[in-house]
Amino acid sequence: MPIFERFLTLWVALCIVAGIALGHWVPGLFQVVGAIEVANVNLPVALLVWLMIIPMLVKIDFGALAGVAAHWRGIGVTLLVNWAVKPFSMALLGWLFIGGLFAPWLPADQIESYIAGLILLAAAPCTAMVFVWSNLCRGEPHFTLTQVALNDAIMVVAFAPIVGLLLGLSAITVPWNTLVLSVILYIAVPVGLAQALRRRLLASGGPEALERTLKWLQPVSLVALLATLVLLFGFQGDAILAQPLVILMLAVPILIQVYLNSGLAYLLNRASGEAHCVAGPSALIGASNFFELAVAAAISLFGLQSGAALATVVGVLIEVPVMLSVVAIVNRTEGWYEAGRAVRRREDATGA
Repeated sequence: MPIFERFLTLWVALCIVAGIALGHWVPGLFQVVGAIEVANVNLPVALLVWLMIIPMLVKIDFGALAGVAAHWRGIGVTLLVNWAVKPFSMALLGWLFIGGLFAPWLPADQIESYIAGLILLAAAPCTAMVFVWSNLCRGEPHFTLTQVALNDAIMVVAFAPIVGLLLGLSAITVPWNTLVLSVILYIAVPVGLAQALRRRLLASGGPEALERTLKWLQPVSLVALLATLVLLFGFQGDAILAQPLVILMLAVPILIQVYLNSGLAYLLNRASGEAHCVAGPSALIGASNFFELAVAAAISLFGLQSGAALATVVGVLIEVPVMLSVVAIVNRTEGWYEAGRAVRRREDATGA
C-alpha cells in the first residue's frame, strides 16, 4: 500500500484538527462556501466529491460482469451481506446505540441525523479501496473486480430505495428529490464519466495509458477527500469541541458492523466451500463502505453542519486501521479456513 494511503488515518486526524481550527478562526470563509448552493447541492463539495469518486470508478471494468458465474458462491455471499444484511444491521445498531444507550449523552436534536448518517454509510459497498485490501490478503483479482463492478451496477438502482426505506423506518423525513438527485450526481454521472474516460484511455494508449493516468489521479482523489474533511470539520468544529465524545460514540456501531459483516461473509464462504482467495476479499467487500458517496449524500440530504455528515466522516476516520485488522485476521486464519469440511470437499472434487 502506498505510504499516503497507509497513513490515511493520520491525514484524516490532521484534517480534523485543521478544520476545527480554521472554523474557529475564520468562520466567515466557511459561511461563504456553505452558501454556494444550487437545488440544495453545495457546489464546492460536489466538485470535491467528483474528484474523489471518478478516479476510483475509472478502475472498474464493467466487462468483468461477464465472468460473474466463475465464483458464484463468493458473489452470492457478498451480495447477501452487502444488500440484505449490512444496511439493516447498521440501522439496528444505530437505533440501539445512538437512539438508545448513548442518547442521554448526545444532543437530542441530532440523534436522528446521526442514525441517518450511519445508514448512508452502510448502504453503499466500498469500491476502489477494496482492491488494496484484496491485494493485502492475496485475494483472487478477477473475483474482486467482478464483485466491485456488480456492486456499482446495483448501487445505481438500489441505493436510493434502501436509504429511503431505512430512513422511513427510522421516522426520518426522506427528501426524495434530493436523494434521487444525489444518486444521479454522485453515482450515475460519475460512473458514466469515468467509463467514458476509461474507454478513451484504452483506445488511445492501451492499458499502459490507463495505468499512468490512474497513478496520477489517485493522489487527486485522496487530496479531494482530505479537503472535504477540512470543510466538514470547519462547520462541525464547535459541536465537536462542545461534545468531544460524540466521535467515540459514533464509532461504536461502525466498528461492530465491520466485524459482524466481515465475520458473517467469511463464515458463509467457508460453509459454502469457497476458496480462501475469494473468501478474503468477499469478507472485506462485505464490511467496508463507499464513504465518499456517503459523505456526499449526507451533505446533500442534511447539510454540512448535520450530524449525518459527521457520522459518515467518523467512518472515514476509522476505515484504514479497522480494515487492516480484518486483513490480518483473514491472513492468520487461512489454515483454519482451508481445514473446513466444505472447502476440502470442493478442493477434492475439483482436484485442487
